[in-house]
Amino acid sequence: MAQEELTGADVLFKVFEEEGVEVIFGIPGGVLIPVYDKLYAKTERGELKHVLTRHEQGAAHAADGYARATGRVGVCMATSGPGAMNLVTGLCNAHMDSIPVVAITGQVKTSAIGTDAFQEADTTGVTAPVTKHNYLVKDPNELANTVREAFHIARTGRPGPVLVDLPFDVSAGPAQWTERQMENLRGYRPPSKGDPERIEQAAKMMATAQRPILYIGGGVIAAGASDLVKQLAEKTNIYGVHTLMGKGGIPESHPLSLGMPGMHGTVPASNALQYSDLIICIGARFDDRVTGDVSRFAPEAKVIHIDIDPAEHNKVKRPDVAIVGDARTVLEDLVPQVQPREKGKWEEQLEEWRVQHPLHYDHPDEGIAPQYVVEQIWEVTGGEAIITTEVGQNQMWAAQYYKVDQPRHFISSGGLGTMGYGFPAAIGAQVGCPDAVVWDIAGDGSIQMCIQELATATINKLPVKVAILNNSYLGMVRQWQELFFERRYSGTDLTGNPDFARVAEAYGGVGIKVAETEEVRPAIEQAMEIDDRPTFIDFAVAKEENVFPMIPAGQSAENVILTQPM
Repeated sequence: MAQEELTGADVLFKVFEEEGVEVIFGIPGGVLIPVYDKLYAKTERGELKHVLTRHEQGAAHAADGYARATGRVGVCMATSGPGAMNLVTGLCNAHMDSIPVVAITGQVKTSAIGTDAFQEADTTGVTAPVTKHNYLVKDPNELANTVREAFHIARTGRPGPVLVDLPFDVSAGPAQWTERQMENLRGYRPPSKGDPERIEQAAKMMATAQRPILYIGGGVIAAGASDLVKQLAEKTNIYGVHTLMGKGGIPESHPLSLGMPGMHGTVPASNALQYSDLIICIGARFDDRVTGDVSRFAPEAKVIHIDIDPAEHNKVKRPDVAIVGDARTVLEDLVPQVQPREKGKWEEQLEEWRVQHPLHYDHPDEGIAPQYVVEQIWEVTGGEAIITTEVGQNQMWAAQYYKVDQPRHFISSGGLGTMGYGFPAAIGAQVGCPDAVVWDIAGDGSIQMCIQELATATINKLPVKVAILNNSYLGMVRQWQELFFERRYSGTDLTGNPDFARVAEAYGGVGIKVAETEEVRPAIEQAMEIDDRPTFIDFAVAKEENVFPMIPAGQSAENVILTQPM
């Protein structure tokens, strides 16, 4: 019997099956029709799920949220030209936060590339700076291994997005199936195990330090190393702080957890870094939101920096011991070597800061306290929901007041700070974790940037819950304008917002409006009962509530603002 002739699209889906792909987020277009034609049979037979988003940016963010919630590679697809260009923000977001995503984009025929054909764009040129790697496939017989490489590169080493640009004639024309040949990818050798001598040196430094602190980043989540971080903290009695991306890397309810440091972090966490004599940095990159003025950051601290990406060493803070390796494999070697430590004056100081400077807020005279909304979501969900956030004040209140004990339960745009991220990311998380409770904590500015994905959530019967902290402002920018620009509110007044509850209902979801504090918890409980469609809760929060603590940009922990200046 003659072997069935395969097209490029057939090969693409055979590799998807080989890689264990379960769901694709995307939107078709002319040059992707051969791919979507093959997808038709796959979805009809239940072999693959396709989630039709309403904008390509939503597809990229949903694939990103899926990847963060599940630990698997997220997959999105878009057509050529504007479709591919609309993925760029989502790919950059995943790249900044080291999230494994594979994007498949359509492209014009190979013979038309470079002629300014209809819906042609230099997709690989545009996305080169915002992806870990990308490919333009011109030979159909190289397609199988190219897509395999894309998945391998996306998930290994420091994870990140990889794009495969697929011309029409490559996906529609004949293609040869090749067996997996990826043992030796030239030029790609991601490290795994750390240098034994440096690990031994790190253990000795931890034994002699007087004021050590663990600084935990998103690399701990990516490596699945949160259990080992907890073991390390407990064995050494060293307290830990976490970045926004590292939330869940150590349980926030643990007595050794001090919370998030930095611009809107807790005072104990920021002080712990600032006044330490040894920072054990695991999978974090000393970003500017944590360090502020680098020249004044932790001036007396030596640094042990564990990171899978050697480019992060010496980029911001010079490490005394740099260990290149996967956080999990390094900690597997480090934890047995560290010595138990007794608590002393340093730990007493940390506890004193914790008592002196707890997070706190007042209930305003007008409007609901947004912090109270987040606290109530935390209480009603028992702290076990998957939380996504938009970007701005809502994001910081979520980070401060929703305590997370498990990895992959707090999903937020860190490095890029992408408004509009949270809702499509929540959709991706809900698709990947169908039995989980998923909440997006949003602002009235951010939610409108991808609000069209209400159709995606409704049609797919996804019970995503969205808490809109509605203050009728672009709140974080307004806060800066209030504190540093004499209340010149330029371009931040969102007067004219829609009725978000009615918008949700128009799409087929559930809309709830909350104007009084006593209505907050019943509304959250009502949303928890809805299991077949999205829910928007429009909370009328205090219009000029600010996020505190706050370390002004470019300053240091000594300059923290604790409350509203008089």
